[in-house]
Amino acid sequence: MYSPKYWSPYATTPTLGVMTSEPTPDWVPRTGLQLRLAGVHFDAIRLRGVRGEAVLHHLVTLTDGDPGPVVREVAGGRWTYFLLAPGESRDFDWPPGATCFGPVARDQYVGVPAASGNTYPLSWRCGPPRVGAFVDAELLHGVVTAQLTPDPEDNRPHGS
Repeated sequence: MYSPKYWSPYATTPTLGVMTSEPTPDWVPRTGLQLRLAGVHFDAIRLRGVRGEAVLHHLVTLTDGDPGPVVREVAGGRWTYFLLAPGESRDFDWPPGATCFGPVARDQYVGVPAASGNTYPLSWRCGPPRVGAFVDAELLHGVVTAQLTPDPEDNRPHGS
């Protein structure tokens, strides 16, 4: 039986999902981690630190705990990558602070961890992906826009 005292010293939070016997997509490596060309197997939206965690929290709530594939980096910038179906990122105007990795003129790569095992510094935030499952681009765009776009009402002079 595993308990938290046997977790890796690099694990900072447990994943939200659980391991399943469902097949993972062929772009998920069997072990470790690998870079994958964005725009081919998936597009990605990247958010930094607590912003990424806040957006993920809202997505988890709105999707009853199943937001789709989300990769988290636990070192450095503590980036969160939301994986969308290929080509879906270009349908939206992403606000500053959200970096889009999709089909563009220059190659962009995203680190993808294996479904299990040592994948430090990357991990699946809500469990490994299932074949054909992606983050809902329209829902993600709405949450990201609400989180990152300043409210013009906040810039009113006091007493207005």
